Amino acid sequence: MSQVKELDIAGLETVYDALAQAIDAAGQEKAQLFLVKLALLNANALGNAALFQTQLNIALQDLSDPDDAKLNDT
Repeated sequence: MSQVKELDIAGLETVYDALAQAIDAAGQEKAQLFLVKLALLNANALGNAALFQTQLNIALQDLSDPDDAKLNDT
């Protein structure tokens, strides 16, 4: 099994900028479809469904807006 390589901060910034530009290029109406396609392409490139599931779970953490939580408490 090959070892997963992690990006350094500069690499993450490059990926973040490219992703933001691609989402903008896809447009608001197609952004969700674009992200699904990107996720499937990356899952296939990763070649490990269990690791992809782990990454999905990590990505789902802390998505709630703290302001939303405050609104729900009132």
